[in-house]
This record gives sequence, structure tokens and C-alpha cells, in this order.
Amino acid sequence: MNEKRHHILLSGYIDGELSPEEKLEFEEYMATNPDLQKELKAFNKLREVTGAMKYADIPEAVWEGYWAGLYRRMERGIGWILVSISAILFLIFGCYYLTCDFFLDPEPSIFMKIAVGAGFVGFIILLVSVIRERIFACRRDRYDEVKR
Repeated sequence: MNEKRHHILLSGYIDGELSPEEKLEFEEYMATNPDLQKELKAFNKLREVTGAMKYADIPEAVWEGYWAGLYRRMERGIGWILVSISAILFLIFGCYYLTCDFFLDPEPSIFMKIAVGAGFVGFIILLVSVIRERIFACRRDRYDEVKR
């Protein structure tokens, strides 16, 4: 019996997966090979130790904290996405109607149109500036790692 075959049969022997012929062949070879007998004892001892091991269950409180945190992050993320989409749609809707109903209407004076347009553009510039500033501050928050 060659070395490679005896390792294959050793694994099968320990796991009880050998056919009767293979089992007999392995036991005959093992009777004449003391190194293989030592290896078999070592594997059986390892199997006993690993068989007695049990996985530690994760405490229920840990799972509850995990799911609560995950739910909270998803909930907030989805909420911010929906608010952002609605704000964008509102701005598009407002710009469209402001253009159609106010700027294209010949009735208001050019001075009034410039004043409203400047106020609207100023509002958008300030809004973008504040959002950019908040994102910058959040990314560099030095207390971000501090647990509450």
C-alpha cells in the first residue's frame, strides 16, 4: 500500500466510510505499521476533542442590538433618500411653474422678475452651501467613534 492511499484510507477509517474490503485492507496494513497506529491514535484523540466541542451561542441581547441598529440605519437611510427625492421633485416643480407662470407672464415688471429670480438663485446657492458644509463637518467629526 502506498503512502497516499494509506492517508485516504485513514481518513475514511476514522469517519467510518470504508467498504468492508477497504477496512480489512487498512487494518492489515495498520497491524504491520507502528507509525500508522500512532497516527490513528492521534486522529482518534483529535476527533474526540473536536467532537466534544460546542459552538457558543450568541446572546439574545447581542442579536437584538444588531437588528435594532441595522433597522435604525436602514430606516434613516431610506427616510433621507425619500426626503431628498421629494425635495428635488419639489424644486423641479417649483422652477417649472415659476418659469411658466411668473417669468413668461408679460404682466409683472422686469424689476419684479429680476428680484424673484435673484432671491430664488440665492436660496439655492445657500442651500447647496449649507448641505456641503454639513457633509464636510460630518466626515471630519472627531467624536464619531465615541460611544453614547
